[in-house]
Order: sequence, then structure tokens, then C-alpha cells
Amino acid sequence: MSDDDDFLTWVKTELYDAEVALHHGDPTPRRALWSRREPVSVLGAWGNARGQQELDELFASLGRSFSDCTSYAFELVAHDVTGDMAYTAGFEHTSASVDGQPRTYTLRATQVYRLEDGQWRVAHRHGDTVTG
Repeated sequence: MSDDDDFLTWVKTELYDAEVALHHGDPTPRRALWSRREPVSVLGAWGNARGQQELDELFASLGRSFSDCTSYAFELVAHDVTGDMAYTAGFEHTSASVDGQPRTYTLRATQVYRLEDGQWRVAHRHGDTVTG
């Protein structure tokens, strides 16, 4: 397999599973895939964070907000792997409860990844709601 194939396999398995878990209310798998090295940042549809402490607080808050995920799909639009850096851009289609209310929504999501000790880790996320 190529570096690109290995990266996409990780995106479609571990990263996908972590996002499903988050939308069921468990932020632990998502947090485990994020870098412990600075800088890390989120410019998100549900909140922003910069640095490890803010990231922990944001993911814990998301875990308390999300539940009952009935569907999650990541529609990959573009990606690239260059050495120990990679990115993805795409649409996240989700049906889950947010603060106890069922919702269906689509986010545009771009993430940046670093290869750390042979493992891909998320370093940055930007997500916003698709409107119209």
C-alpha cells in the first residue's frame, strides 16, 4: 500500500469510527486521534478551541451535547498526503440528537493531520454548517 492508501484507510476506519462515537456522546475516541503536540486548533460549527486544554473542554462539551446518532457519512471531496502532513476536505452528513433534539445537518469540514510516531493525528479542524 502507498502512504496515500494507508492514510485513506485510516480516515475511513479509525477516524470515521471516532466521529460516530462522538455523535453517540463519547468524545474519547476522537480525542485519542488528536495530536498532543502544539499547535492544535478547532474552528468549529459548535465551538472553537486552541491548545490542549481548550480542545479537551470542547470535546467534553460536544460529548455532553450529542447522542443517538442514527447516521453519519463523510463525503470526501479532496485530500492529499505529503510526507508527514495530510489534509481532508469534505462534507459530514449527520443525523443525531443535539441537546436532546433530533437533528439532521451537513457540515463542511477541513482537517489537517500530522504523522506522529507512525500514527496519523489531527492537528486542526475547520467545520461550518452548509446553508441553502
